[in-house]
Amino acid sequence: MSHNVLLVDDHRDILRLLHSTLDTLKNKEIKISESPSGEEALLASGRNQIDLLITDYMLPGMSGVELMHKIRARHPEVKVIFITGMTDKKMRDEMFNGGALAIFDKPVPLADFLDVVERGLGLVQTIFPPEKKGEQEEERHSRVSDLLANFRQDVKAEAVFLLNDRGLVQARTGKLHDSSMEVSLISTLMSIHNASLKVARHNHQETIDSYHVFSGGDHDLLFIPVTPLYALLVAGDNLAAEDRILETVSGLLALRAEVEKSLKSMGVTGELKALVEKDRPASSSAPTVVAKKQTDRLAAAVPAPEMEALLKDAASQKAQATNADDFWDQAAEKHGNKPANSEVISLEEARKLGIIPDGK
Repeated sequence: MSHNVLLVDDHRDILRLLHSTLDTLKNKEIKISESPSGEEALLASGRNQIDLLITDYMLPGMSGVELMHKIRARHPEVKVIFITGMTDKKMRDEMFNGGALAIFDKPVPLADFLDVVERGLGLVQTIFPPEKKGEQEEERHSRVSDLLANFRQDVKAEAVFLLNDRGLVQARTGKLHDSSMEVSLISTLMSIHNASLKVARHNHQETIDSYHVFSGGDHDLLFIPVTPLYALLVAGDNLAAEDRILETVSGLLALRAEVEKSLKSMGVTGELKALVEKDRPASSSAPTVVAKKQTDRLAAAVPAPEMEALLKDAASQKAQATNADDFWDQAAEKHGNKPANSEVISLEEARKLGIIPDGK
């Protein structure tokens, strides 16, 4: 079954980039066509079935939203992805309210773009694949999903995710207001999770107690670790409002405890204390004791035969040097009165030879 994708943008470089990005999926079922304007895109949609429309918001002539509505009149099931440089919230709401699958700001985050394309066309996901589970594991994960769904209903959240340390979604309920950036968002949050683990280790914590709250955007986001390998993400409107934050966090802590129990029933381990002991350098524990043991061991060590021979040679050389010093001291004392020139004799020697009379 083929999937027809129509790319619409008046910038040739962007069309080329998006086309080559889609080619990286290496899916022969995807058929790609390009149009530089809304009018030409309409002509193309009249000739072929369009399954996915990827269009710029700002086009010469009609806008991307107008193009979406006109193509949907011919192909009601078409999925639409917008590419835009506009950050105005009203325009983004216009695109979402019109039924956009996703909106990407320029420059386009390619991993997120490919993930949305795969999900939009119903392809086997390769960019952000779900994990395969056995029958027993599937049953346990369904219990986790039930916990997430009940919590979402209780706090009136839009979405609740259980994420693992590789950035994959283990369980989820609901969806984000804008799923375009889901891959990048989850990747960034797991980077925060890994940084929290490092802080906990430096702080010598046996458990992870860190909370991250992001408010004032499309959603209020609450992110909390469950174990070193898993974390919970909750998204919703006004979850972090002053009159709700305590209730939300209290419920989230209760959810974390229940999810942790379910994970342990699946055989998931990896407590922070064990990770701390594993990662801690040997020199960091009782350095004074370690140093003393090393000193005692060196003191009690027996030198190797080669080392003993070198020590004996050094002692002998020292003795020889001492003897040589004594020799030169005695020679200087014995011959200290002799002139340096061999052809000149002293007065004492001249008297002994009778050259000079005594008394002279």
